[in-house]
Amino acid sequence: MDKVKWGIIGCGDVTEVKSGPAFSKIEHSELVAVMRRNATKAEDYAKRHKVPKWYADAGELIHDPDVNAIYIATPPNSHAQYTKQAAAAGKPVYVEKPMALNYAECNEMIEACDEAGVPLFVAYYRRALPYFLKVKELLGEEAIGKVNSLQINLLQAPKPDDFKSPDQHNNWRTKPEISGGGYFHDLASHQLDLVEFLLGEIKEVSGHATNQMGWYEANDVISACFKFQNGATGNGLWNFTVQPEEQKDEIIIIGREGSITFSTFNDENPVILKNASGKKEFQLPYPPHVQQPLIQTVVNALRGKGDCASTGKSGARANLLMDRILES
Repeated sequence: MDKVKWGIIGCGDVTEVKSGPAFSKIEHSELVAVMRRNATKAEDYAKRHKVPKWYADAGELIHDPDVNAIYIATPPNSHAQYTKQAAAAGKPVYVEKPMALNYAECNEMIEACDEAGVPLFVAYYRRALPYFLKVKELLGEEAIGKVNSLQINLLQAPKPDDFKSPDQHNNWRTKPEISGGGYFHDLASHQLDLVEFLLGEIKEVSGHATNQMGWYEANDVISACFKFQNGATGNGLWNFTVQPEEQKDEIIIIGREGSITFSTFNDENPVILKNASGKKEFQLPYPPHVQQPLIQTVVNALRGKGDCASTGKSGARANLLMDRILES
C-alpha cells in the first residue's frame, strides 16, 4: 500500500482534534471520506476538514473504492460490528478504545481480521507519545532499579450529566450497554493498556466494583490488585464520585532504588523521577493532535515500513483485565 486512504466511521468529538486532522498531516496518508448517521453533521464535518466525501451509511463508506483503510470512532457497542464489516471488505482497521464491550467481542474482531488477512490496530495512543516513552526509557535504563510495585489512582468528580436520568442526557460513557461499563471502561482501559506496555503482561488480577451513588447504572468505585509476569505487584483505585478538590490522576512505579510518578490524562503534570541522584522532572507536552504519533506507526505498518505497538491482540488485553476485575 503506497498511500493509505482513510475513511472514518463516526466523525464525532474525538475526531475533531485528537485524531481526524492527523490522517492528512502524515506523509502517504489522506482522509478521503467520513460517515455519521446524521448526514447533515457528516457533511458539516467534511466541509470544515476539507474531506471530499461524506456518508450517512457505514456500509457505503466501507465499500467506497477510494477508501483502503477504516478508522472506527463510534462508541464501543458498535466496534465489533463495523470491524467485521471492514474486514469482510478486505480493509485494515484502526479502532477506538476500549476495543469493544468485552473480551469476547475483542476476540471476534481479531478472528474476523485474521481470517480476512487484514491488520487490526487499536487507538491506545499513549504507547507512542513522548511523555510515556520517557517513562519506558527510564525503566529500560533501570533508573529506579528492579521494579517491585505500582499504584494507579484515578479520582474524578462527577459530571453534570451524572445527576440526570439516562433519558435526559447523551453521555454514553455511563450507559453500560453502549460503553461496556461506565467511566471505568473509558478511562481505566487506557491505564491498564499503558502499564502492560511499560511493565509487561499482568498474569493475575482481581477486583471489587460497586455502584455507590446510584446516579447511573454503571459502577462508580472500582478497586483492583494485580501481579505482573515479572513478579511486580500493583493496585488500582478508580473513584468517580469525589469532590473536585480530591481529584487525582497519578501512577507511581516503585523500584528498589527509586520511583517514577506521572499522570495518564494530564501532560501538565511532569514525569517525576526520584532516586539516589535526586529528583528530576521531565516536561513533555502532548502534540496538537494527540493520536498522530500512533497513527504514524499505523501508516508505517500498512506501508510495510515499520510496526505499530498497539494491535488487536494487545488492545484486547485491556478488556480482558477489565472483565476479570468486574467479574471478581
